[in-house]
Amino acid sequence: MTSRRIVSTGENLFDKDERTNTPNASEKSNITPAVPTAVIYKLLGFTLAMIAGPIGTYFLTLNTIFRGKSTWAGATAAFMANMVLIAYVIVAMREDESEKLAAEEKARKGE
Repeated sequence: MTSRRIVSTGENLFDKDERTNTPNASEKSNITPAVPTAVIYKLLGFTLAMIAGPIGTYFLTLNTIFRGKSTWAGATAAFMANMVLIAYVIVAMREDESEKLAAEEKARKGE
């Protein structure tokens, strides 16, 4: 059995330009970020807290509070990681609620 030979039309996927909504030279392009910068800063802050908080807690409590008992210091570090995570979830939920309330208030003022 032989296989069929594919006859090319001369155009491949690389030759085609599928962008049909390219802006004209006179139109200004929209370069605003998809995520607000305040959200990015919050995420970066919580990322640093997730790194520095538990590690700092471990080394701070290892020799000062628990006198070399690394199991207890590790448990305290894990507790701190969970506290940072819970704080992030609370901040995210409040931010979501504030956006919802702002949209409702804007709808009331528009009526």
